[in-house]
Amino acid sequence: MKTTFACLLVAVCFALVAAEKTYTNKFDNVDVDSVLGNNRILTNYIKCLMEKGPCTPEGRELKKLLPDALQSDCSKCTDVQKKNSQKVINFLRANRPGEWKLLLNKYDPNGSYRAKYEKQG
Repeated sequence: MKTTFACLLVAVCFALVAAEKTYTNKFDNVDVDSVLGNNRILTNYIKCLMEKGPCTPEGRELKKLLPDALQSDCSKCTDVQKKNSQKVINFLRANRPGEWKLLLNKYDPNGSYRAKYEKQG
């Protein structure tokens, strides 16, 4: 599902730390709308994920957890993270399709998970 990949991108908003059953919820209160509405901040997160710029601690954690979130279909994500992931994916697909495609190509180069995301678009 596209929430799987979005979960990874939600790192734009969250610092996910692996736990036994779920990722940490300490960033669930991040105002995702503010991040998406701030071009500079969003661009910095995207650059971090693409390894084209420096990362915040949250961005570094996201890059580390991205493969697990994709492989597990975001099974360790909290409900808030799943909801916000959907919001991030919808925003990127509608407003920054070029960068969305770059992220897909980097984190899903074989298209293994892509079909799930595109069906929910």
